[in-house]
Amino acid sequence: MPATDRLLKWLAWLPALYAAQIMLWYEQFKLTGAEGSVMLFNTLADWLWISGYEQPFRLTVAIAELIASVLLINTGSRMYGALLTLGIMSGAIFFHVVSPLGIDPYHDGGQLFMEACWTWLSAAVILLIYRRELTALVVGLTSRPMRLAI
Repeated sequence: MPATDRLLKWLAWLPALYAAQIMLWYEQFKLTGAEGSVMLFNTLADWLWISGYEQPFRLTVAIAELIASVLLINTGSRMYGALLTLGIMSGAIFFHVVSPLGIDPYHDGGQLFMEACWTWLSAAVILLIYRRELTALVVGLTSRPMRLAI
């Protein structure tokens, strides 16, 4: 591995720790059913026409973020954690922009939305650093012939 790659992989700790810290911080609110978290997921559940499913929706997101955080902290699985984080934060950004939730649901200047954007960017930076491994994964997944199970 060239020295530049080693340095970049070492520097990937910064966005990995940032993203994991942000997601883990919000776990306490999602997992304990804090009022603000319940309000947010109720708004989304109602908008998605799945009223009454706030709790499973909230807990599913919490578990996904917890898994992503663990994957990010482990260097051997960091790329997978970044992929999962990118997906989760893409969903968060999407729902903030297009749903009734809005950019500033807590009237705090949009802190939650900005943190989702920074976390998304952190995951994108990690994937950029791991682009060779990501490319190898994509090629490996797409170059295999499909076999039909009969």
